[in-house]
Amino acid sequence: MSILRMNLNENSYDITVARGALDHVKDLLSLDRRVFILTDSGVPAAYATRVAAACRTATVFTVPEGEGSKSLDTLGAVLSRMTEAGLTRTDALVAVGGGVVGDLGGLAAATYMRGIDFYNVPTTLLSQVDSSIGGKTAVNHAGVKNIVGAFHQPRGVLIDPDLLCTLPARQLASGMAEIIKMAATSDKALFEMLARAADPYASLEEIIPRALAIKKAVVEQDPKESGLRRILNFGHTVGHGIEAAANGRLYHGECVALGMLPMSAPAVQKRLCAIFEKVGLPRTVDVDIDAVLSVLSHDKKCKGGEIHYIYVPEIGSFSIERAALPTYLAQVKEALS
Repeated sequence: MSILRMNLNENSYDITVARGALDHVKDLLSLDRRVFILTDSGVPAAYATRVAAACRTATVFTVPEGEGSKSLDTLGAVLSRMTEAGLTRTDALVAVGGGVVGDLGGLAAATYMRGIDFYNVPTTLLSQVDSSIGGKTAVNHAGVKNIVGAFHQPRGVLIDPDLLCTLPARQLASGMAEIIKMAATSDKALFEMLARAADPYASLEEIIPRALAIKKAVVEQDPKESGLRRILNFGHTVGHGIEAAANGRLYHGECVALGMLPMSAPAVQKRLCAIFEKVGLPRTVDVDIDAVLSVLSHDKKCKGGEIHYIYVPEIGSFSIERAALPTYLAQVKEALS
């Protein structure tokens, strides 16, 4: 078992990583109270049932699987059900699912009675190494991703690699993209470990805590994304453009992987592609490049005709760069074409 402590003063919490951790949820999370368990239709129902069995009183609410549930309408339905269940300020919400459930549940917990305790039990590799920690919660609105949200740190996070056994290969690869992203910017040794491993997925119990330690260190220094936390966006700016142009054909992690390539030195691109091939991530873009560039030209990080972005000159390091938008777009187009 690995326990990482997120040190954020009064908002500090433990991140527990262990195979079989869900079997010990009663000991690891404070559930001797009324608990609202949020999950989605794509998550095995047995996971939420096991959490419910550890609670004094539990209400399980299931939303439809997919990004469509990250909406104000679904948030309203969740809050209504929480009210019907009689939750008070001393009760808690537990999210059991991937990034959609974590984002939605975190925002519901942040807004219900101005904030109640929130626990995260992520069930995808992507959410286990990324969105489950850090306190960023949000829903989409008016066609804009994560435009309505709040910072609301969980009271605890329980990560059980055994919950990944039902995931298809592409979903696992999508999560691995985030691990590669963090290793590329901040942990050369972890990157080399991934590069050497015949099957990186066989070492998830070791890899997941190391990836989390990178994000934990960044969040502790910059909990509300005012500076250093930008490094976690490596690959995301271009990746979001690819994701929009792909119109649902590519997973988020696949788009992030492709988005790293234009923001890396040529030697880094070569090493990234070698690992992408090994873990099942795409290395070439099969979308309309002009559509990608159109999204990038309206990115929120573009100010005064310039855009800020994370660049990796060599494995284990990064720089925060800025460039005139036309120069940036030309760089992206050349790398993706």
